Amino acid sequence: MIDHTGIAVTDFEASRKFYDAALEPLGASLVMTVPEEFTGGLKVAGYGYDRPQFWLHEAKEAGPGRHYAFTADKRAEVDAFYEAAMAAGGTDNGAPGVREHYHPNYYGAFVIDPDGNNIEAVCHHPE
Repeated sequence: MIDHTGIAVTDFEASRKFYDAALEPLGASLVMTVPEEFTGGLKVAGYGYDRPQFWLHEAKEAGPGRHYAFTADKRAEVDAFYEAAMAAGGTDNGAPGVREHYHPNYYGAFVIDPDGNNIEAVCHHPE
């Protein structure tokens, strides 16, 4: 249902480094930046697989507290996401593990990004 989404970030370079690291284990990467002449001088970058699906937009205020969950095909990808995100400056908000209160195979990890957003990787498949 959702084609793409994005978040405002206050320190574009710190956020870019965070998302470069955190999304790499999930197979996603930076796929494009928008030239600043089209953005009013602000930095804008899109992450995805073959097209931009998750955007970072430079802003003075970010509005923390949003939640974004990225799909992982394997539980090991969730683990790698968590380790990479933490090493890139994330804050723990729930180590990798099964969350049976969602469903028996819900395996997720939660990290707070540099702007206070709750970022998750989740695998819905059994081990």
